[in-house]
Amino acid sequence: VLFDLSSGINAEYGGADRGIHIEVPKGTEENLQPLAVAKIFAKLVEKEKPDVVILGKQAIDDDSNQTTQLLAGILEWPQGTMASVVEHSDGKLKITREVDGGLEDISVNLPAVISADLRLNEPRYATLPNIMKAKKKKIEKMSPEDLGVDVTPRLKVLKVVDPPVRAAGDKVPDVATLMDKLKERGHI
Repeated sequence: VLFDLSSGINAEYGGADRGIHIEVPKGTEENLQPLAVAKIFAKLVEKEKPDVVILGKQAIDDDSNQTTQLLAGILEWPQGTMASVVEHSDGKLKITREVDGGLEDISVNLPAVISADLRLNEPRYATLPNIMKAKKKKIEKMSPEDLGVDVTPRLKVLKVVDPPVRAAGDKVPDVATLMDKLKERGHI
């Protein structure tokens, strides 16, 4: 089953048996916050009972990286974030994830929530026959209200400001001059 908060049909081209399209009220899409999305997914998980929920790593609209963690917290399930490799065996998932120092392998019990890094999957492009098949597949449409989820924004952006412009740096010919300038400005 594919849960989709956007178009409803695009991901079915990739082979999902059916889809669930959550339609949010027109004009509220831009204010849909990660907590509301996580609550919607939690209700769908409660209804569908999957073993694994795979989400994208970050939202493209506000660059949040929160929905996976919030969903795992609501469900009280383990999570594997930024997964680039996922292997299943013995009721567990071995997840390889990229970290600052390289790669990290973790193991989580099922059921689990995973956020996918771009390296997790090589996209398949929709062929015309698959597009035609996808159009015939059932897409169940629901609203957040149908699931009992309030999507009213809980956070309000008060203002966004650019950081102060930094002064240009000084070039120095040697370490001695650097030390003199640092002393002169009271940094050492």
